[in-house]
Amino acid sequence: MAVLAVLAGALVLAGCGIRPTQVPVDAGPAPSRVPCEVSAVDIAPQAGRTGIPVRVYLVCASQLVSVDRMAGTTEEKAPADRVATAQALLDELQREPSSPEHEAGFSTYVRGPLLLNAGRRDDPTGTLRLSRQPEDLPPAALAQIVCTLLENGAATAGSVLLGGPGEYAPRAYTCPDATKERPDSAVPTTDSPRPGR
Repeated sequence: MAVLAVLAGALVLAGCGIRPTQVPVDAGPAPSRVPCEVSAVDIAPQAGRTGIPVRVYLVCASQLVSVDRMAGTTEEKAPADRVATAQALLDELQREPSSPEHEAGFSTYVRGPLLLNAGRRDDPTGTLRLSRQPEDLPPAALAQIVCTLLENGAATAGSVLLGGPGEYAPRAYTCPDATKERPDSAVPTTDSPRPGR
């Protein structure tokens, strides 16, 4: 009886065009859906810090997707302090995603330590200076930074003026939809920023 069952199974497989094999086949894990969505995640600021609601851009499914967080700012710094707020946003991007964010497929390409300072005396108004040259960062990391700063009001006429620690002039970076869809591409810039303060 068992022989008949094996023969019948072989005939069915042959009829489907699938040949039976004795070699185990590893087809990999079953496909999974990456939701790129986090619902109601509570992130408490650290002791001695106050939280402000922000929206940061993380990488999920090879795109930039915004996530709501509570960014910490030191109590000595008012939330209206533009450089302190920009640094708090940068700190959020350098943090590893929370467990719910990680499970939803989020990651960050921004690696620390990275610091932001106000522009120099001869920089255009609104310039922020990174502790590393923006062009030296991975494109996805720079895209995360630019889009996050723009999303949270660190913009000058629709762009973010970023420079590095060197003598290079700052550049005006933008965050169009194409950058969010393909963050591994070069982050676009506008024309030369306005001179001096």
